[in-house]
Amino acid sequence: MDFRKKSKMLLNQSNGIRITTKQIAGWQRIPNTSIQSKPLIIYHNAFDATPSELAAHLEKVGAVSPQWTYTMYNTTHYHSTTHEVLGVVSGRARLCFGGEGNPNRFEPTVGKGDLIIVPAGVGHRLLVDLDAHQNAFKMLGAYPPGKQWDMCYGKPGEEEKAGTIKKLAWFHLDPLYGRNGPVLHV
Repeated sequence: MDFRKKSKMLLNQSNGIRITTKQIAGWQRIPNTSIQSKPLIIYHNAFDATPSELAAHLEKVGAVSPQWTYTMYNTTHYHSTTHEVLGVVSGRARLCFGGEGNPNRFEPTVGKGDLIIVPAGVGHRLLVDLDAHQNAFKMLGAYPPGKQWDMCYGKPGEEEKAGTIKKLAWFHLDPLYGRNGPVLHV
């Protein structure tokens, strides 16, 4: 299916959104994008939807299964068992990808309507909720069907977990756009 046409929610055309991609080398015990060489991807202003509308859309596309709506943890962590898709459904925040002490870290500001593809192994954390007075920054977290996320912190003893990342399949459908989306062209 090709989901570039507008559905119940406002879905921007895949060729009209702004895309940011970032390769982040491994740093200390955080593998980042070094294992699979798939970049962190942000689709800026890609959708306008409530959490339930975005969840329904992602389920319809079928590349990921929504699992939660929450903010991002403020401790650097990564997942070794799955890639992660984060749809910002309210507020704005500055995030850190790659590890806060990493000289090559990436600290974008994201806001409602942004979709973030976080490859397995990429360290990430919330730096600042820019609407903290309203506790407004929320994301919808989704993962490929059948995948469960784990929590790794770049601590000694996690090397074996990090080694499993190379076996993870990449997306066969774009989580937002189906058969024709940015995640398929990296």
